[in-house]
Amino acid sequence: MFLTGCKTPQVNYFSDLENGQLCNVAQVNALIHLRPEDQISIVVKSKDPLLSELFNLPIIANRIGYGQTTNYYSSGSSAYTVDCNGEIDFPVVGKVKVEGLSREEVAAHIKYILVTRNLVQDPVVTVEYANLGFSVLGEVGRPGRYSFDRDRLTLLDALSMAGDLSIQGKRENVTVIREQGVQRMTYRINMLYADSIYSSPAFYLQQNDIVYVEPNSYRARQTTVNGNNVRSTAFWFSLASLLMTLSVLIFK
Repeated sequence: MFLTGCKTPQVNYFSDLENGQLCNVAQVNALIHLRPEDQISIVVKSKDPLLSELFNLPIIANRIGYGQTTNYYSSGSSAYTVDCNGEIDFPVVGKVKVEGLSREEVAAHIKYILVTRNLVQDPVVTVEYANLGFSVLGEVGRPGRYSFDRDRLTLLDALSMAGDLSIQGKRENVTVIREQGVQRMTYRINMLYADSIYSSPAFYLQQNDIVYVEPNSYRARQTTVNGNNVRSTAFWFSLASLLMTLSVLIFK
């Protein structure tokens, strides 16, 4: 009974919160700022559709029929890729610096250029993310890569999108790995306590973040052959059985 006894793991989130308690969120910039190799879509609309179409990249689609493929164009906008200089090549306008800007700032900047150059009157500029995403790995319901569908996406949102932590996930040691130029910064968050979650600089995710949920000891033991190692109950029962058998044979 002593060998089979085990400690019940704590699995509930926010165990330190009380009714009506206020939590302070880390004072970090939650907005996503564009980097080289990021892709965005930009759509320009105005009262003159023909004029605004000059500033929208066409979407090229393939139509297959009778054994051959035909390209046709539809209105809209495909993705702009931020180059190594932090710029995009915008139709008619040319190179536009967007590195370090948020989605709203890019839209405002494009609108300002179109208006001040008398290219479009009263344009409406919409900017969306095209390839920006994050990865969730480890002990979650649906590990994989997910896309940003909005700004200010939090770690809690990411785990919800990935199906939450499994019962074997180690809640007190969730890791977020973040790109910072050519380096990687690691943040560790204890999901059991709200203060650890909200105070972390990784509470708001950035593009290409990696969220890793470590398996608990029970799950780790299952990765060994038959789950037997020095920390498993089966190992000690097998060892005790072997010692008893040897003692019977020796002292018989």
